[in-house]
Amino acid sequence: MPWDGHRRGSTGYRRVLAALACAGVATFAQLYSLQGLLPLVSRDLGVTAAQASLTVSMATIGLAVAVLPWSFAADHWGRIRTMGLAVILATVFGLLVPAAPNFEILLLLRALEGAALGGIPALAIAYLTEEVSRSNAAAAAGAYVAGTTLGGLFGRLLAGPVADLAGWRIGTLAVSLCAAAAAVAFLLLAPKPRGFVPSPREGFGSVLGKLLPQLRSTSLLALYAQAFLLMGSFVSVYNYLGFRLEAPPYLFPASAVALLFLAYLAGTVSSRMVAGVAARWGRRAVLLVSAGVMAAGLAMTLAAPIPVILVGLVLFTAGFFGAHSIASGWTGALALMGGAQASSLYNLSYYAGSSVVGWSAGLVFQQFGWTAMAGALAVLIALAVVAAVTLLPRSAGRAGGTR
Repeated sequence: MPWDGHRRGSTGYRRVLAALACAGVATFAQLYSLQGLLPLVSRDLGVTAAQASLTVSMATIGLAVAVLPWSFAADHWGRIRTMGLAVILATVFGLLVPAAPNFEILLLLRALEGAALGGIPALAIAYLTEEVSRSNAAAAAGAYVAGTTLGGLFGRLLAGPVADLAGWRIGTLAVSLCAAAAAVAFLLLAPKPRGFVPSPREGFGSVLGKLLPQLRSTSLLALYAQAFLLMGSFVSVYNYLGFRLEAPPYLFPASAVALLFLAYLAGTVSSRMVAGVAARWGRRAVLLVSAGVMAAGLAMTLAAPIPVILVGLVLFTAGFFGAHSIASGWTGALALMGGAQASSLYNLSYYAGSSVVGWSAGLVFQQFGWTAMAGALAVLIALAVVAAVTLLPRSAGRAGGTR
């Protein structure tokens, strides 16, 4: 009898989500631990804001490049075994980052750390679709995305106060030690795979055969565009808002900048909510509304009063994670074959946007200020909306989605 997947409420279902939550902490706490510390890194190493942001971009570039190789490795070795190897390697590199003797070595270690981390987001959604009942897959994907927001939030909140007391190197070391504990928990919690069927070793032609269908689908291309444009905009705001608030008239310390990441809790909530709303109103409608909420929140950050900026950041964050939850789950539903590769292409686009837009937006910020950067990001959000309206099918968003 074919494996139907763990159903919501079962022990296996809870263990799958708990294991992926731990993987999310181990991954995203490390990946973005330096984001709230960029002003400290800039001053300590004598680099500009855009150069400091490369410590985030190099990690996401490494991740973007590695997601496809990890996905093919997992087709042969298995999802859990491959994710376990990835999270162990990432933790090793993460523990080396604080010891980097100069800026160039720091960037190299961050790129290697990101490449290792690529094995988690590349495979998490594919693992969910294989091990969780199809009727619960959308809710499980939302729960996983919510878990990644908590992982990213934890890393930033821990790094900021520790860095204020002992410097950015000790701040990142504290995060890496906690990520190591989360990696062990992932390995202990993940249930034995039951839905995975190993693939034989493949040649280059077979590899292309799995990739080309994903690249021929206009719907999947539209979702990859959402990943690139919306994630690029999201990371840019969080990369450079700290620089804005550290400067006069605000003069925030690193520990106060770290508190800005509490806005991630809005993403934790929205990523869980959208699955239910999409079941009623359709995935495309919820995706478009989420992008609109992002744009509204971004506009509010143009104001001078701190309370207005913070409300705008909360809206911006909730909108982004709502859109990301819908788009990432929809990617798996639309993939007729090569589900791991479809998810990996989504993640490649997602982290390419983080790397390219997250760095280049800093050049705009340095030269022209926050208002100009926000305007440029608003254009990217508008392009994502156009791609969604013109290329994505209308969908009731029910279990499995429209293929």
